[in-house]
Amino acid sequence: MEPALDLITNLPDQILLQILSFLSLKEAIRTTALSTSFRTLCSPQNLCFNINSNQAPQFIANFLNSYNFPEISKLSLKISQETKTPMEEKLYLLATKGVAKELHLNFLEQQRPQNNFNLKLKATPQNPLINPTKFSSFSSVKILNLRSVSDLAANVVEALFSNFGSLEFLKIEKCVGLRRLDVKMGGSLKRLRVVDCPDLEDLSVRAKNLRSFCYRGSLARIELKDAHQVFDVMLDMIDGLGKNGFDCEEVLLLLEALKDVEVLTLSGWLLEWLCSAGVIFKQLGFRFSKLKELQWTDSSINRTRRNSMAYFLDICPSLERLFINLDGGRKSLACPHFHLYWHEPYFEMDYATLKNSSLQVKTLKVIKMEGFKKEEEEELLLLDLLLNKAPFLRSMSVTCVDKNSWEVVKIPLTQLKVTARRQPKQTTTMAPLKDYYFGFVEEDESGLSMFHGQVNG
Repeated sequence: MEPALDLITNLPDQILLQILSFLSLKEAIRTTALSTSFRTLCSPQNLCFNINSNQAPQFIANFLNSYNFPEISKLSLKISQETKTPMEEKLYLLATKGVAKELHLNFLEQQRPQNNFNLKLKATPQNPLINPTKFSSFSSVKILNLRSVSDLAANVVEALFSNFGSLEFLKIEKCVGLRRLDVKMGGSLKRLRVVDCPDLEDLSVRAKNLRSFCYRGSLARIELKDAHQVFDVMLDMIDGLGKNGFDCEEVLLLLEALKDVEVLTLSGWLLEWLCSAGVIFKQLGFRFSKLKELQWTDSSINRTRRNSMAYFLDICPSLERLFINLDGGRKSLACPHFHLYWHEPYFEMDYATLKNSSLQVKTLKVIKMEGFKKEEEEELLLLDLLLNKAPFLRSMSVTCVDKNSWEVVKIPLTQLKVTARRQPKQTTTMAPLKDYYFGFVEEDESGLSMFHGQVNG
């Protein structure tokens, strides 16, 4: 058999570059697996320059204008620190630009102790008549990713950022030592993502047209100013408490600022601690009246987390979709005792009383749970509670830790034998109050079972 003809490798570089120009940066990098020609074109170009930090904006502007196809350039910037003892420290910047108007700046330092620092990112209007080349370069960037910014790089980043007046999506990640972050943008910024900055204590954002905000890390003091257009928010406190500790009032102020969002992701322990600290959700002065989708995530479910979720759902009257993620790999935080004599009454109720007193969410149509364990009583109690809260539910499904997915249906005691004959792939479990059976029906390739749309029997 003759070997397959490699038509790509024989193409001229100019044609290959033209092909790459239609791809995003991520897709362009993937082409390196197709042929050696693509691998050569996408290989990093090592460009070493010794420049003053004040020259960085113009240098990056020239870099942005230097090509029309995906390319990686490694820039070596030598920055002098003015101290009583003159010294020089070298900061390495890996700059990557894609044709999809995206720029990635990854700061790599020599091994040195990380100092704490603050970062103020403010984009100021630029006059295109003063420096047309510089203006056109930065205004073309719509997506900016800042990674591993340190105290040494802070001044350079602030100077650079002031030029990004047309930025639409800002990502900041893995910035060790960053304690306070201030972001001020005009009307262009639509999405902000701040993740994995372990030392962050304060985050202030002013962006009047912000639509999506994503935060992942430890609990920080977060202030969203003029956030009237925010649609989608993620508050994933995966690393638990930050250095500020737990301040109930600050968390409530943040939630009130987000009361008009339509998609919300929350850490379960945050709601649990609020209720334990004395918060009665139904007595708050706000509701999540526009919330359509809630994603609740934590390491596991227990009585207080289940109850706090139930009470939070009572102030989400328009909720349509509920996603629950139980990830055993996440940090588990034990809820402290706040020494209060008044708190959410659900915490003291027995389960039967809780179920009967819980408000129904008649708009709730879809419930999905990942990380489910059939043998866990608390998880079965949660399913029972949710079935009761959502009388018009269309679909409830669970994905077990072994990645098998099941549609959950409610089977009356008198119908067990009938449904067993209709669905041989079904397994059953008695409900916690022994008034019906849970039916776990294996989903087909489409993700549906024969009982789809018949959750409540």
